[in-house]
Amino acid sequence: MKRIFAAVVFALTLVTFAVPASLLAAPQQSQQELAQPININTADFGQLVKLPGIGKVTAERIVAYRQANGPFASVDDLVKVKGVGKKTLEKL
Repeated sequence: MKRIFAAVVFALTLVTFAVPASLLAAPQQSQQELAQPININTADFGQLVKLPGIGKVTAERIVAYRQANGPFASVDDLVKVKGVGKKTLEKL
């Protein structure tokens, strides 16, 4: 009986320590992805949506603005796109 109890406690201990390790691994990957800069003149819709403060509608507007007006001279030029203001630029 003691062996069964000890085996159950041991198994639960392993599971307890294994779960947090697997949960911590996923956010580190996404943090690495976010740390990589993107080129606003070549970024596609999917890349733009991942940026903080940029949603689906704004990403579409950025792509449309770029197609209509040519490449952005700097990141600050994004304020010319409807939906992108100074606060959004600060998040980037």
